[in-house]
Amino acid sequence: MKKLQYMFMSLAAMLLATPAFAQGAAEPAGKWYVSIAAGLGMAIAAGLCGLGQGKATASATEALARNPGARPGIFVFLILGLAFIESLALFTFVIIFLKVQ
Repeated sequence: MKKLQYMFMSLAAMLLATPAFAQGAAEPAGKWYVSIAAGLGMAIAAGLCGLGQGKATASATEALARNPGARPGIFVFLILGLAFIESLALFTFVIIFLKVQ
């Protein structure tokens, strides 16, 4: 019971101390973290889009191997899906470019 009481007391102290952290510095030291965050964000977006495109291509290839007669339908949806996946990476690039500027 004491441990629970200590936990709630420390949580209350932390929540009451948060307004002290709300005041910002008069002049920011630098925006070096913005470029690092932008680079990491684009790397994550590009990597996950690459994984998604690989999975979509693998599924389309497997579907073509199972049913070669369905090539036109599979091809249309494959190209459409790859375009949507690539647009996610491009939207991420545009948002990061606007944020860093």
